[in-house]
This record gives sequence, C-alpha cells and structure tokens, in this order.
Amino acid sequence: MPKKTTSGRKKSNQQELRNLDLEISFLEGIVQRDPSYIEALQILGDDYTRRGRFNEGLKIDESLTRLRPDEPLVHYNLACSYSLTGQFALAVEALEAAIKLGYADFQHMAKDPDLKKLRADPSYEKILARVRERQGKLH
Repeated sequence: MPKKTTSGRKKSNQQELRNLDLEISFLEGIVQRDPSYIEALQILGDDYTRRGRFNEGLKIDESLTRLRPDEPLVHYNLACSYSLTGQFALAVEALEAAIKLGYADFQHMAKDPDLKKLRADPSYEKILARVRERQGKLH
C-alpha cells in the first residue's frame, strides 16, 4: 500500500501563505497612499490576523475605530484584536462599545476563535452580563 504524502498539502499551504503575503504587501501600499481607505484597511486587518501578525492587525483596528466610531463591527473586531494580544480589559471595553452600538451576533461571539483567550478570562463575565441585559431588552 502506498504511503500518504502531505507534500501536496504543504505546497498548497505555502502557496496560500505566499499569496496572503502578496496581498498584504499590495494592501499596505494602498493604505500608505490613502490611510482612510476603509475597505483596504478592513481586508488588511483581517489578513494580518490570518497571518498571525496580531499587533499590526490591532493598529489597523484602532485606525478603523477612529474612522468609523459608530460602527459596531469595527469595535467588535477591535475587541478581537485586543483579545489576541492579551489585553483583556481593553477587549471588554471594545465589546461593550460594540454591543452598545448594536452588535447582536452573540452566537458568533460565543465561538469566535479570536475571543478564545478573553472567554477564559474572568473579565468576560462582564460581557455576559451585558449580553443578558441586551437580550432581555429584545424579548
């Protein structure tokens, strides 16, 4: 029986990483020319996170909250970045802001891998209380 090889999968993963790095480089050039290009910033922030470049993703999310202070998803993404960088108090603040602005996808929040570290922290209880309060107002 022939052995299974993983070299095809490794090449595929390496190619995906190279493509992601190319996209990041391209988007960095766009954002350098136009620092307020919202869509480019959003994709760049996501790409940084996918690449494990959490501090750079955090900087992008902070920029987006300055550009779009009333956007709940922007604050939610900022909370994810704070969680990924171990800044739980700031993650809680950002999640509270997101909820206050109307973020309501609590099922996603409960399983989002970017919030895994935060969910393990006692400060997450504060968010759960806020979610219960919000859900009570909806029903």
